[in-house]
Amino acid sequence: MALIRPKRLLDRRTMLKGMLGGAAVGVSLPLLDIFLNDNGTALADGSALPRRFGWWIWGNGVIPERWFPVETGRNFAMSHELQPFADAGLGNDITVVSGMKVFGENLEAHFAGPAGLLAGHPLAVNGQTTFESPSVDVRVRNEIGGATRFRSIEAGVQRGVRSFSVNGPNNDNPVESNPIALYQRIFGEGFTLPGEEPIIDPRWALRRSVLSAVQDDIMRLESRLGSHDKARLDQHFTNVRELELQLERLEEDPPDLASCMMAEVPLMEYPDVNGREQMFAKHRAVADILTYALACDQTRVFSVMFSGPVSNIWFPNTTMEHHNLTHNEPGNQPQVDGILVSIMDQLAYFVGKLASVQEGDGRLLDNMVCLGTTDCSRGRDHSIENYPLLLAGSACNKIKMGLHHRGNGENASQVILSLIRAMGINAADWGVGAARTTTGLSAIEV
Repeated sequence: MALIRPKRLLDRRTMLKGMLGGAAVGVSLPLLDIFLNDNGTALADGSALPRRFGWWIWGNGVIPERWFPVETGRNFAMSHELQPFADAGLGNDITVVSGMKVFGENLEAHFAGPAGLLAGHPLAVNGQTTFESPSVDVRVRNEIGGATRFRSIEAGVQRGVRSFSVNGPNNDNPVESNPIALYQRIFGEGFTLPGEEPIIDPRWALRRSVLSAVQDDIMRLESRLGSHDKARLDQHFTNVRELELQLERLEEDPPDLASCMMAEVPLMEYPDVNGREQMFAKHRAVADILTYALACDQTRVFSVMFSGPVSNIWFPNTTMEHHNLTHNEPGNQPQVDGILVSIMDQLAYFVGKLASVQEGDGRLLDNMVCLGTTDCSRGRDHSIENYPLLLAGSACNKIKMGLHHRGNGENASQVILSLIRAMGINAADWGVGAARTTTGLSAIEV
C-alpha cells in the first residue's frame, strides 16, 4: 500500500507506510536531498570466545621524540610519554609502531590524518570535513557485529566531541559522551546477566516487523531518488534493520560468559571544576562501562573519542588550552608533554581494565585489539608522517605484543589491514588511491 502522492518534491514529513496486523504502520525518512532546494578459547557450548576490535583516539598529536621509544624490538625501554604503560605493568600488552606514513595529501590539519588512516581515503575536498568512505570500525562491525545486541558502541569523553566512526560522507555514528547515558543504554532496559531469563516486551515483535511491511513503498520511493539519496536511504534503513536485530537479541538468552558483570553506576553529572571539564573522571567511568559491555558480549566493536581534533580542553596544571599550547608553548613544550603523559595514563587505565577481566584461560584483553592513535604526528606542525600507532591486545594471538617496530615511511594502511585480518576477516586490501595496500605489516603479525 503506497500512500506517497506523485509530485516532483516530497514533503519532509513523508513517511513510508504499510499494513501490519490490520493496522497502519510507518517509518520516517532521513533528511534526503530530494527534500531540499538546489543549494542544499572456548565457551561452554564449544564456540570460540568472541574476538573484539576497537580504537581510542585523542586530539592534537604527540611530541614524537618524547612519545616514540628509542629502542626497537622486544623488551624496549618505554618512552617518557608512554611511561604510564610501564608503571601499570602493561609493557608486554602493547606494541608501538613508528615510522609509518599516512599516504595522501594533508589537505586539512587534524582531519586528513584520521581520514587517511581510519578510512583509507583522502579527506573530502568539497568544503566539508567528512570521510569519503566508511571507517575501519564500520568495516569490521559489518563482518562481526551482527551476533551482539549492539553492532558497535561509539563512546566519547570530551563534551560534544565528533566521531571518527563514519558510515560514509556526512554520515557519522553519533558519540555518547555522557557516562550515565552510556551506562543506561547498555546496562539499563534490555540488559540481562548470564543465567537470567530475558524480559520480553510484546511490542518488540511489532517493531521488528515494521520494515518488511513498508517494502513496497521503499521500492516506489527509490525509483524517484538520485544516487546520493539512494545511498543515504539505504544507510537509513540499514540503521533501522540494526535496531530490529537488536530487538531480536533482547529476546535471546544472554551469552554464557563467566566474566560478565554489570559496571558500576557512574555519577549522574561531572560538573566542570574551576571551568575545566573532568576528563579523567569521565574517562574512567566510560572505560569501566565499555570493559563490561565487551565482557558481557553486548558488542564486539567499539570506538572511544577521548578528545577531538583541535580540542581546546583546559587540562589540570596548564596555563592555556591544549591546542593553543601545541602552537604557542615555546621550547620543549613541557605543558604539552605533561598533557600527553596524562592522556596516556588514561589509555593505560583502559588497557589495564581490559587486562583485569579473566576470560577463559586468558584475559579479555587477549581476545581483542585496540588501536590507540591521534589526529597528527607532531601537534605543532600537523605532520602525518611518523604517525603515532599503539596496539593493545593480541586479538587471540594474531598480533605481536611487547614490540616496538620502526618503519621507514611505509603506508600506515598496512597496520589497518593487519588489524582487519586479525579479526578473521578475509580482506584483500584496505584503502584507495595512494593509501591502498594489499599487504599487511608482517612485522606485527604472528
